[in-house]
Amino acid sequence: MNLSQQLGEGLAALGLDLPAPVQARLLGYVALLKKWNTTYNLTAIRNEREMVGHHLLDSLSVLPALQESALAGRRWADIGSGAGLPGIPLAIARPDLDMTLVETVEKKSAFQRQAKIELGLSNITVVNQRAEAMPGGIFDAVISRAFAELGDFVRLAGHLPVPHGRLYAMKGLLPEDEISRLPPEWGVVDCVRLSVPGLEAQRHLIILERA
Repeated sequence: MNLSQQLGEGLAALGLDLPAPVQARLLGYVALLKKWNTTYNLTAIRNEREMVGHHLLDSLSVLPALQESALAGRRWADIGSGAGLPGIPLAIARPDLDMTLVETVEKKSAFQRQAKIELGLSNITVVNQRAEAMPGGIFDAVISRAFAELGDFVRLAGHLPVPHGRLYAMKGLLPEDEISRLPPEWGVVDCVRLSVPGLEAQRHLIILERA
């Protein structure tokens, strides 16, 4: 099975019907990530097939879990974005999203800027800055993938959403201990079990909102 078939089958399993040009752009991102990874060590995963599963499909697995009202025309931020995950795959799959990638390491931000140029992602903004130093109340949603404990996530990025905006934390096992340590002003709206095609490990999306 080639990468295109792997991606197509994975998207079908997620219930995502993405046009061929969008799928090609997703694979273009994987090719660019593999190229830069040899020099910049952006991800521990070196194999393109593993990148499709662990990076693309894992990032996109949140889409079936989200209401359309959380997506269309919304301003999103990806905190601690690293190589642009999950922000770049989400921005490719949903060009109606306004996605800001927030990353403190310059070499990773440099990769994000190059991906924006080469993949023609006009809906992406790259910010090389610490999340806690950014002005607050400017995003409808803030997402993170393997970024920090939930308590640290709300401490560093809790000021970024607009009133009634939400934080979305992509986690592995359900982090019950972390949830129990959340500050009282934050509550869990939902804990969604994610299904990532080809991956047996547990994945969860923790949705948080200020109480």
